[in-house]
Amino acid sequence: MKPVWIVDDDQAIRWVLEKALARAGVPTRSFSQSADVLEALSRETPVALVSDIRMPGGNGLELLRQLKERHPGLPVIVMTAFADLDSTVSAFQGGAFDYLAKPFDVNEAVALIQRAMQESTQPESPEGQGEAAQNNERWMMTQSSSTAMQEVFRAIGRLAQSKVTVLITGESGTGKELVARALHGHGVRASGPFVALNAAAIPRDLLEAELFGHERGAFTGANNLRRGRFEEAHGGTLFLDEIGDMPIELQTRLLRVLAEGSFYRVGGAQPVRVDVRIVAATHQPLEQRVEQGLFREDLFHRLNVIRLRLPPLRERVEDIPALAQHFLTASARTLGVPVKRLTPEALAVLTKFDFPGNVRQLENFCHWLTVMAPGQTVDRQDLPPEIRALEHQQQPGSSPLRPATPMPGIGTVVQAPQGLDDGAPRNWQDSLLRDAQYRLERGEPAVMATLTRQFEKILLQSALDASRGRRVEAASRLGIGRNTITRKLRELGIEDE
Repeated sequence: MKPVWIVDDDQAIRWVLEKALARAGVPTRSFSQSADVLEALSRETPVALVSDIRMPGGNGLELLRQLKERHPGLPVIVMTAFADLDSTVSAFQGGAFDYLAKPFDVNEAVALIQRAMQESTQPESPEGQGEAAQNNERWMMTQSSSTAMQEVFRAIGRLAQSKVTVLITGESGTGKELVARALHGHGVRASGPFVALNAAAIPRDLLEAELFGHERGAFTGANNLRRGRFEEAHGGTLFLDEIGDMPIELQTRLLRVLAEGSFYRVGGAQPVRVDVRIVAATHQPLEQRVEQGLFREDLFHRLNVIRLRLPPLRERVEDIPALAQHFLTASARTLGVPVKRLTPEALAVLTKFDFPGNVRQLENFCHWLTVMAPGQTVDRQDLPPEIRALEHQQQPGSSPLRPATPMPGIGTVVQAPQGLDDGAPRNWQDSLLRDAQYRLERGEPAVMATLTRQFEKILLQSALDASRGRRVEAASRLGIGRNTITRKLRELGIEDE
C-alpha cells in the first residue's frame, strides 16, 4: 500500500497523525517543508497528502497548486485554523479534497484521510505507469506520415549521438518534452539520468534552489543538504522547459554553468562540477524577448546552437487519424473499457479542426470520447462540443473549423466557447466592441493588441468561473495545457486578482 504523506512544520502534528494512521494500518511519510515534497514526487507518489497551509519556507496553497498541476488525481487535504476563512476558500478553489480545521478530532481526521484514499486515482504501480509513458513516447516518436515530422525524426537521428546543446521551439502541446526524451534515449547518454524542469511552473523564489540545490542552513527550513537538478542530471541530460520564462537574475547563473561547467549551491562555498547535456525548449520567440530585455542575448546564443522546430498539429493533419486511434486505444486501456472507433465522417471533421492545443488537445478529446461517447463507434455528432460548435458556424467559402482571423475585429460577433456561457458575463462582446470604438475615436495605437489581451483575460476568467476556479478543468475547456494557463494567468494579472 502506498503511504499517506503528511506535510507540517509542527512536529507534534506530524507525530499525532503518524500514530493515529499507524493504528489504522495506514503507512505514512512525513515532511517538514513543501520543497522536500516536490523533490520526493520526482521518485514516487503517495495515495493521499495532508498539508498545513502556513509553513516557513513554503506555502501550502502553492504546494497544492503544483500538486494539482503535476498529479491532478492526487487527493490533497489541507489543514487550517478555524478563523482562516480566506485560506479555506482558496484551498477548495485550488482543488483540495477537503480540509481539517485545527484543532481537529483525531478519529475524524483518520476517517477523512481514509475517504481521500478511496477517492485516489493515482496508479498503483509507478513502474507500470512509467513503462506505459515510455511506450507512448516511443510510438509518438516513430509514427508519422507527415513531411514535417519526418524532418524532425531525421534531426533527432543526427543529433542523438552528439553532446551539443539543442533548443526546441514550437507551440504548447506539440510534444517538445517527447523530443527531448528521444534525443536523450537514442544518444550516448541514454544510460544516464534524464531530468526535466519547467521554469514556468516553479515560483521564482524556489527556482534557484531547484536548479542548483542548497546547503544545510542556507535559509529558513533548509534542514538538510539538497542536490539540485543539475547534480541529479550529472552524466545525463537536463531538459529546461519554458526557458523563456526563466527570471533574468537566474539566467546569469545558468550562463555561468554552461560556460564553466560548475556552480555553487545556495549558501555553498565550494564549487560543484557537473557534466550535463542541456536541451532547452520554449514556445516564445526568444529573439523578441532579447530585444525587450527579458532574455540575455549571450545566454540565447549559448542555447541556440542547434534549433529544432516542432510543427503544430494543423501542419501535419495527415497524422491526426493515427494519433486519434492511438489515444483512443491508450485511454480505453487505462479505463479498462473497449476501444472506440471513429467513423470516416468524424475523422473528416477532426482533420479540419484547428487544434490550438495541438497534440495534447487531441489526446484530451480522445479521453473525453472514451468516457462520453454513447456507443463503440464515434460519429460526427458524438464529437466534443468545441468541435461541433465550430462546425455549425461554417461560413460559405471558408474552412468550417478554422476562423479566417484568430481574434475578433470591430463589429464581429464572437461566440463564447462551448461550456463557458454559464460563468461568462452576458455583455462581454459589447464591452469589447465599445472599448475598441472608444480607442479608435481617440486615435490610440495598437488597438488590436489591447483587444487581444482583454479577450484572453475575459476568456480565461470565464473558464475559471465555469470550472469554479479549478485550473486543470479550465485548461481542458480551453484546449490548452496546465502550464500554459498558469503562465497566462500570471501574465494577465488574474492570479493577483
